Amino acid sequence: ERRADVMQLAEQLRRGGSLGASSSDAARAPAHKFWDTQPVPKLGETIDDEAVNGVIEPDKPLAELRQQPYAMPEGFGWSDLDVTSEDVLKEIYTLLNENYVEDDDAMFRFDYSMAFLQWALTPPNYEPTFHLGVRAARGSKKLMAFITGVPAWMTVRGKKVRAVEINFLCVHKKLRTKRLAPVLIKEITRRVNLQGIFQAVYTAGVVLPKPIASCRYYHRSLDPKKLIEIGFSRLMPRMTMARTIKLYKLPEAPQTPGFRAMVPSDAAKAHALLAKYLDQFPLHPHLDEAEFAHWCMPRPGVVDAFVVEDQAGELTDLCSFYHLPSTVIGNDKHSTLKAAYSFYNVATSVPLRDLMRDALICAKAVEMDVFNALNIMENDRFLKDLKFGIGDGHLQYYLYNWKCAEMKPADIGLVLL
Repeated sequence: ERRADVMQLAEQLRRGGSLGASSSDAARAPAHKFWDTQPVPKLGETIDDEAVNGVIEPDKPLAELRQQPYAMPEGFGWSDLDVTSEDVLKEIYTLLNENYVEDDDAMFRFDYSMAFLQWALTPPNYEPTFHLGVRAARGSKKLMAFITGVPAWMTVRGKKVRAVEINFLCVHKKLRTKRLAPVLIKEITRRVNLQGIFQAVYTAGVVLPKPIASCRYYHRSLDPKKLIEIGFSRLMPRMTMARTIKLYKLPEAPQTPGFRAMVPSDAAKAHALLAKYLDQFPLHPHLDEAEFAHWCMPRPGVVDAFVVEDQAGELTDLCSFYHLPSTVIGNDKHSTLKAAYSFYNVATSVPLRDLMRDALICAKAVEMDVFNALNIMENDRFLKDLKFGIGDGHLQYYLYNWKCAEMKPADIGLVLL
């Protein structure tokens, strides 16, 4: 069978970045045997009527849902994973670190920290049965595959939708002929349905049936010398290393008056600021204050967030980024690429460009090598002026069991980890 069948494609359901698929993916998109059986629009289907906005298959009553887990191939079994256990987190970390997404040239592989994984998988009201593993049935019972779902409320073109965010679909390299990915997807769908949820949102660096939006990653060098040494970027024609370093040099400290790290007592005001801002985007999460605090309150080595406080004590601006390093494969000098990813940003008292310059300065201060951002929300306002370069990583956004008109990147107000 063609290498690009659902096994290879679905295994990459994740967020993209420079570790993304190449721009030729859309052109060579194959038939999708598995996805053609699922409640998603077909790849050739054009949806431009904004009045189309609803479910594809209606919700099913509990009695009509499959009650038993799907059968696994011989020698493997399902395993509910307690991500609050350090031992289990270590197993998940090892599986992802050794088998998760690489770039096309096998130079970089995502290296999610254990602290990051626990943060990503345990927001308020998370559902433990949505952290699903596959273990070898005998011997060491080693963790061989993984998929997760996190419940979340979404707004899709004005309609509030209960959904799950699907992430971290990973199959051990030795098992990629076993066709485990479709079974993982069907089993997580079954479990989610049993909790009364029938929609999902996910991203992928590859083209599956059918994206609601196709976005691009942009990269801003913070340590250009290291990025060139590891092959992430290259020295431009007629540019010396010294001139390149000077080109990307930033001020030593943030420039915006009142700019400071966010603290727990900011939660209510910062939440209100973000919620109001996100309402303008056709696709965005509906976060309560506890969820906002979980996702955006600073955690060392995981997420950083900053606010601007005016002289009256009001919060006028917010910026944030999360930490996602990658293992550098086969480089003698460097083993880790430290990347910051733009998260949620709101500018009301200063231009977004100025606010994000301060975010870059803060990312540099915590030794990030590169700052990555999608061209979603209003990010186009700062990408060029702040010397971001377009990456080769594409990120497609998908909705499961929902049909709506396609969106532009600027319509997307959601960041998935």
